[in-house]
Amino acid sequence: MEAYQEFHRRSIEDRDAFWRDEAALIDWQTPFSEVLDYSRPPFAKWFVGGRTNLCHNAVDRHLQSRAAQAALIYVSTETGQRHTYTYAELHDEVNAWAAMLKSQAVGRGDRVLIYMPMIAEAVFAMLACARIGAIHSVVFGGFAAASLATRIDDAKPSVLITADAGMRAGKTIAYKPLVDEALSIARHPPKKVILVDRGLVPFTRTEGRDLDASTLREQHRGARVPCEWLESSEPSYILFTSGTTGQPKGVQRDTGGYAVALASSMRRIFCLAPGETMFTTSDIGWVVGHSYIVYGPLINGSPTIMYEGLPIQPDPGIWWKIVEEHKVKTMFSSPTASRVLKKQDVSYMKRHDVSSLSYLFLAGEPLDEPTARWANEALGVAIVDNYWQTETGWPILAAQLGVEDTPRKFGSPSFPVYGYDVKLVDTLTGKDVGTDEKGVIAIEPPLPPGCMTTVWGNDERFVSTYFETIPGRQLYSTFDWATRDADGYYFVLGRTDDVINVAGHRIGTREIEEAVQAHPAIAEVGVVGVRDEIKGQVPVAFAVAKDASRVADGAGKAALAREVMQTVDRELGAIARPAQVHFVTLLPKTRSGKLLRRSIQALAESRDPGDLTTIEDPSALTQIREALAKA
Repeated sequence: MEAYQEFHRRSIEDRDAFWRDEAALIDWQTPFSEVLDYSRPPFAKWFVGGRTNLCHNAVDRHLQSRAAQAALIYVSTETGQRHTYTYAELHDEVNAWAAMLKSQAVGRGDRVLIYMPMIAEAVFAMLACARIGAIHSVVFGGFAAASLATRIDDAKPSVLITADAGMRAGKTIAYKPLVDEALSIARHPPKKVILVDRGLVPFTRTEGRDLDASTLREQHRGARVPCEWLESSEPSYILFTSGTTGQPKGVQRDTGGYAVALASSMRRIFCLAPGETMFTTSDIGWVVGHSYIVYGPLINGSPTIMYEGLPIQPDPGIWWKIVEEHKVKTMFSSPTASRVLKKQDVSYMKRHDVSSLSYLFLAGEPLDEPTARWANEALGVAIVDNYWQTETGWPILAAQLGVEDTPRKFGSPSFPVYGYDVKLVDTLTGKDVGTDEKGVIAIEPPLPPGCMTTVWGNDERFVSTYFETIPGRQLYSTFDWATRDADGYYFVLGRTDDVINVAGHRIGTREIEEAVQAHPAIAEVGVVGVRDEIKGQVPVAFAVAKDASRVADGAGKAALAREVMQTVDRELGAIARPAQVHFVTLLPKTRSGKLLRRSIQALAESRDPGDLTTIEDPSALTQIREALAKA
């Protein structure tokens, strides 16, 4: 592992020289004068004074050498639509969308909220924002109106872009009513809504506010909008992630550092040469979609596949058919999707020629060894576990195959990625832990290029949330437990805080609790994440009803549980719906009133609930046990 170790050592000990070399992978309109400004810890500014543009690097700079090459390959098994956009065609579409936004007075630094299904127009909108220097905030289309409204109020966008509907498993999900409701309750609603009409559901336009995307597109066909050259540290986008307080955090990303990190990672980690195809099965509403459906592959000059649909429809071979048709070299998916496919007949996989595929990267939640082995044996390709977060924007732990093809261990995302000075620390003492000892994954700042630069509009929250939780040291906490073996391989164990991981989507338990309590019959609730064979974790709720007579029998409990789930669907979205709702008359708390979520979770997973000397009323745990036994 000498090559990897030397590469990583240089990235930490000689940051300026190392990142100056990596910065040559992108175009700079104005060269940077300083690689790193770390004069105000823990805030880092990379490539100071350099001016660049994400859209230029993702689209324009490829026109001379690969204008006719595929750039964006759109496949929807929900609607049957397919379309391949070359770099030249993508350039045309992005320019038209940039002109559309400018016609609505959107400019540098203005926010644009994108609430879209997995359609090509969502990519056009993201790149158009980057082109004109606007800051996009993509909100996952599965979020309900109330969640959308909180993100609107935080970002304060001048324009919102949406569609009439999305589709999943053949079911139409109407977006327009959710947008209308969100705008009615938001304190800072945008003045204009640009709507893509897919013809999936009827809807009513709000006069003077709602604009038809296809009409605007025709008005600006053939437009040419110059790129707005941004100083490297200017924000490119905001992406909201769940927090333990119930109030989502707006992860703010810079421009130059992000472009360099992605360009570098495409070569050093994902082993993709320009012209080679990448298929990432995530959603643009999540960070993986931002980094490795949209910006990373396009910056690299690689065709990228955008897929709307499930991995098992029209049959469980659909992904492998796409791999065969488009000669995919690198695929990026999740352990959850792999566990779903593992349950299907392997013949669906075998009927397609996947010989072009060299790597399957898996991330989003811890990858269990049986799933990793199955994928490796069934596909006959390298399975590359990797670990990162919305906050970092690109991997923290991974095998860096473009640096050295180090041996991999099933269940481990391997080693720290270059640029990350990773520590494993005791959360009580702040000291580094030893081999095979459990600690929290932490990063010695400065964070490398590509990572979040702050919490949108709240520098204080950035520092207090991420850099003040480890005693005696200013370290970035990932809030994830891990161990490290004698060979230096990391094994990620799970969260230290009250954020759960449902099929790779991070959701705060407080957010779900607040949604449950929006039901007028619920007095109190505790939500925990419980292990699940397919999704990794699912939320389970333990609720106290205001009127105990409503849950006096099985029928009453079932009826109220259904109502609670519908309330969560409405408040947060189906993605946050509890897998089960149990009813008790009191919740286990300490004498100071703190909810003992860890003990509840342990009981739900048939584990020892631990030290209960601080519990106020032990009978609460008895009720939890009885509720679980009856389920």
